[in-house]
Amino acid sequence: MAGNGGRDVSRGSRTRRGAGTGKAAPRRGGKASSAARTSRPRGAAAPARRLGRRIARGLARLALLAAIWGTVAVVLLLGWQATRLPDISRLDDHDRRGGIRMVALDGTDFAQYGDVHDAPVDAGRLPGAVVDALLAIEDRRFRSHFGVDPLGVLRAAFVNLREGTVRQGASTLTQQLAKNLFLTPERTFERKIREVLLALWLEATYSKEQLLTIYLNRMYFGAGAWGLSAAARTYFGKPATELTVYEAAMLAGLVKAPSRYNPVVNPRAARDRTGVVLSAMVDAGVLERSEADAALSSGTTIRGTAAASRNHRYFADWVLGQARGYRGPVDGDTEVHTTLDRRLQRLAETAVADVLADQPAMRQAALVAMDRTGAVRAMVGGRDYRTSQFNRAVQAMRQPGSVFKSIVYLAALDAGARPDSTVSDDRLVVGGWSPRNFDGRYHGTVTLTEALAHSYNVATVRLARRVGIDRVVRLARRLGVTAPLAGGPSLALGAAEVSLLEMTAVYAAFANGGIPVRAHGIGAIRLRSGDTARSGDDTLYRHRAERRPAVAGSRALADLDAMLRDAVRSGTGRKAAVRTDAAGKTGTSQNHRDAWFIGYAGSGSDRLAVGIWVGHDSGAPMKSVTGGGVPARIWARFVADSLE
Repeated sequence: MAGNGGRDVSRGSRTRRGAGTGKAAPRRGGKASSAARTSRPRGAAAPARRLGRRIARGLARLALLAAIWGTVAVVLLLGWQATRLPDISRLDDHDRRGGIRMVALDGTDFAQYGDVHDAPVDAGRLPGAVVDALLAIEDRRFRSHFGVDPLGVLRAAFVNLREGTVRQGASTLTQQLAKNLFLTPERTFERKIREVLLALWLEATYSKEQLLTIYLNRMYFGAGAWGLSAAARTYFGKPATELTVYEAAMLAGLVKAPSRYNPVVNPRAARDRTGVVLSAMVDAGVLERSEADAALSSGTTIRGTAAASRNHRYFADWVLGQARGYRGPVDGDTEVHTTLDRRLQRLAETAVADVLADQPAMRQAALVAMDRTGAVRAMVGGRDYRTSQFNRAVQAMRQPGSVFKSIVYLAALDAGARPDSTVSDDRLVVGGWSPRNFDGRYHGTVTLTEALAHSYNVATVRLARRVGIDRVVRLARRLGVTAPLAGGPSLALGAAEVSLLEMTAVYAAFANGGIPVRAHGIGAIRLRSGDTARSGDDTLYRHRAERRPAVAGSRALADLDAMLRDAVRSGTGRKAAVRTDAAGKTGTSQNHRDAWFIGYAGSGSDRLAVGIWVGHDSGAPMKSVTGGGVPARIWARFVADSLE
């Protein structure tokens, strides 16, 4: 009993100790130790999980707050930028320079200055190829996006990331319109935000067709042409409603870089770009490949003002200076109806180029052709306008040499002399100066006809002294010579400096019976696009001929005409004898610095006075070049072709 009691006590005491501590007494053996090992890591993981959940909840709250405040910031930024947008309430109000368009006698445009516009076009009334080409190359999803093209943005971003540089843009046609109408071309994030806002506003305000119409009327196509209508006339000389598929593709391709793809400046690049646009139309499903190939092979011809030869710009620049003075401060576009005959202008350029082809590169030439009223029909101011814009027909003041002698002889004839009157060509000394003839000889007593035809210097100086230098100067003034004229005896030999334009006008007076003319290139100046002047008329200026009396008697003028014909038929101007009615005079200044031929030919209203000058801009002598050589050849070539 006692033993049993002892065992019970000891067992009970162990139980109480366990109860007292609240823990089961560990047992010796594998199970107890295994349970203990398992309970320790499970207790350690619980705090880690709780910490992770707290961090996750904190990050979520921060992300939510960031999203909320980011949205607020974006809204505030957009709102702030919206307040800084330009005034877009009236899209049609825009400032631009008034352009000037030059119109030839046949009604065709041949030059333009400033920003030239034309009648607006309606996108819905254009050939389908025009809009198809534009959308194919610029914005294929134009009709489906809302002003910004998310797919286009993603595509451009992917390409640019892949290439490591900016290769593609994602601007829609509406964004381009917004940028060009309201914004500057600077590349900044702020400007891009404004562009997007303006594009959204445009899409919300206008229909797709209206946006296309605005775009086509306001984009720049190069060569000074703003809008499709002006571009069609500038490049192709036709209205936009008559554009072919190739022409539509070419104009669509110009929008990206008008200067780089200008078909006149860089025809190969323009053709390549047009091919890209045609391929884009095929990819867009608006054109069959066979149609694209046919369009590319047919091509087009540049016929508008952009196609005019560069050398016509000498005339255009001369007229421009007058037009700006005549038209006054006008905001709208103006048409300058000129006196230029495009056929004669082409012939003049060809004659100068062909005859000078075998001449030194530094040698220059100028040509002026005018009718009996002084209306300039053709003008060449130099060999190549692109290399030199100096107009030698108008701006150069050179010694005319013997072409001035005709004034001396007319003064003598008007004073009572006759063509068969005689004058001495023997040696003459005037104040220590002694004139010499070109051949170095003296010819004794000669008739006035012989002296003028063979350009005898000594006889001419003696005749001028007989008539009186003052009388010669007064006659020159009545004929329209405005250049300073010294009163010395050398004036009779053309020692004064004059312009080719002014001397040609003198011979135009000889051709019309002695009526002085004023050289002019403008017939009228009118406003374009339906604008009207204050008087209600669209005409700002109209040329009116000044009817003035003849500078000499009819008999004297008829005698001079006969003498000038002899100068061409048997005198120094024989190389100009391409017609029986040709009359004119050669001129060569001292040391062959200037060589001239001025004369007239034809009958009635077709009679032309034509002046030629050849020389160096520097005034350097020309070896063995006289007025009866190169200038007479140019004159003969031009007159023969123009009056045939």
